[in-house]
Amino acid sequence: MRILLDTHIFLWFISGDAKLPQQVQEAIRDRANQVFLSPVSLWEAIVKHALGKLPLPEAPEKYLPLQRERHAVATLPLDENSVCRLSLLPALHRDPFDRMLVCQALEHGLTLATVDSVIRAYPVGLLPQ
Repeated sequence: MRILLDTHIFLWFISGDAKLPQQVQEAIRDRANQVFLSPVSLWEAIVKHALGKLPLPEAPEKYLPLQRERHAVATLPLDENSVCRLSLLPALHRDPFDRMLVCQALEHGLTLATVDSVIRAYPVGLLPQ
């Protein structure tokens, strides 16, 4: 399986948060799966950290890439085709970060790991199911 992590899923995974569904944790740890993180998630986390809404143990620009590498999560580049998909995506979700992750998942045929109930309205593969 090829999995794109939503921002909260990545943060829960690297912090060992109990909110991370067991099925998602197992899929991330399964070496048979390819696991990706978008720079969109880093952007979102850095913005939330700057606003004081996301405490992190270190500066996000150092901590987040280090954690991504430490957990063998690949970077999914933000590409033009994914951005252009935004014009075709129904406006079901107001969060621009989540909308872009949906576009990237659709463009690259990825399963999106999220617990965001609004994202479930989009025609994208989801984990947990």
